[in-house]
Amino acid sequence: MLKEYKSIKEIVGPLMLVEGVSGVKYDELVEISQDNGELRHGRVLEINRDKALVQLFEGSQGIQISASKARFLGKSIELGVSEDMLGRVFDGMGNPKDGGAEIIPEKRLDINGQAMNPAARDYPDEFIQTGISAIDGLNTLVRGQKLPVFSASGLPHAELAAQIARQAKVLKSSEKFAVVFAAIGITFEEAEFFISDFKKTGAIERAVLFMNLANDPAIERISTPRMALTAAEYLAFEKDMHVLVIMTDITNYAEALREVSAARKEVPGRRGYPGYLYTDLATMYERAGRIRGKKGSITQIPILTMPEEDKTHPIPDLTGYITEGQIILSRELYKKGCTPPIDVLPSLSRLKDKGIGEGKTREDHADTMNQLFAAYARGKEAKELSAILGETALTPVDRLFAKFAEKFEESYISQGNTTNRSIEETLDLGWKLLTILPKSELKRIKDKYIEKYYDKFKE
Repeated sequence: MLKEYKSIKEIVGPLMLVEGVSGVKYDELVEISQDNGELRHGRVLEINRDKALVQLFEGSQGIQISASKARFLGKSIELGVSEDMLGRVFDGMGNPKDGGAEIIPEKRLDINGQAMNPAARDYPDEFIQTGISAIDGLNTLVRGQKLPVFSASGLPHAELAAQIARQAKVLKSSEKFAVVFAAIGITFEEAEFFISDFKKTGAIERAVLFMNLANDPAIERISTPRMALTAAEYLAFEKDMHVLVIMTDITNYAEALREVSAARKEVPGRRGYPGYLYTDLATMYERAGRIRGKKGSITQIPILTMPEEDKTHPIPDLTGYITEGQIILSRELYKKGCTPPIDVLPSLSRLKDKGIGEGKTREDHADTMNQLFAAYARGKEAKELSAILGETALTPVDRLFAKFAEKFEESYISQGNTTNRSIEETLDLGWKLLTILPKSELKRIKDKYIEKYYDKFKE
């Protein structure tokens, strides 16, 4: 029999103090009922002897302390999972939001998940094609990897997220592919954009969407990504699917964490964020990966807007430590009209060399990737030099590199939001651009590949 307590003593912001409790556990769910029959929910944040500190999900406005009862449910937050979740839209607490029927769950899973045994992890080594050249060709995404996108306010990370969700697939694999999309603290317009884009392109058929809007309680933001990851773990490890999890915006998640931490009067860390921000982010990011002996896998693309476009801000800084690289969006490229404005030079995929090459993409992939990086870096330097000294100060070869950098941004990086390039098309386009340069400058490509591809694409 569940006990009811009428000993609510204090409510401050989203927190409530209940006294005289016994047998209550950390993270346990709480139901708060009022005289008018209204129910609210929360979870236990802290226990000190017979006192329990409860975090309210729906906010504390309108709660009358004298007329309210707290009931501890003896379990933590759970999500009812089933394959019927595909094609559906849920709120941040896992309730259907699309007007459809309730999900009849096959099982109920704790949203905090089980830690993946490091010894059971399988190494990520399969290429995922996103259809975006700047990612596929130069910062390749590998199955089981976590590769964040670092953006800034006003940049088109929402469009990039929708494009990846629409286009991503594992090549040469018969396994089913699903996308789990978690929108954390986004505006109503953004939510409408994602839902209509998924429906219009048919991507919703293989997707599960969790939507937490900016006007929803901040507390709900903390559970939204965990709901999404729980659904992903079920589809990946019990239904043998390859699941791509896209979470936007992790900055809103961290802000919600800071809000709760401040309400708890915890000692703040860097920039006011709690000292456990690293650990907390790691509990989400480390739920990506592959497990030996299981066909399914989880690949993560968390998206975050860097406050003040500062890479050293705690959120991108800690995310970079935990994940395997980053894709960085550039305001400078965005102003030039590049779509998507991916700045390939500071971007990095630490596992890219594991998912490319013969049998995975194409034999010449690694060499052309290195050559494109080097040529673009030199071309940008040449352009900067010509802006200061004038084009006449450049050598004929440097002029070619400057031309290469321009064409590279125009045709390779900028491809629009609807173009879906196969890896063959991306590699061929790379060769076409490299023919702007003389053969003698292609120092990072083996001679056999130059012989095979250079003349083929030389106009």
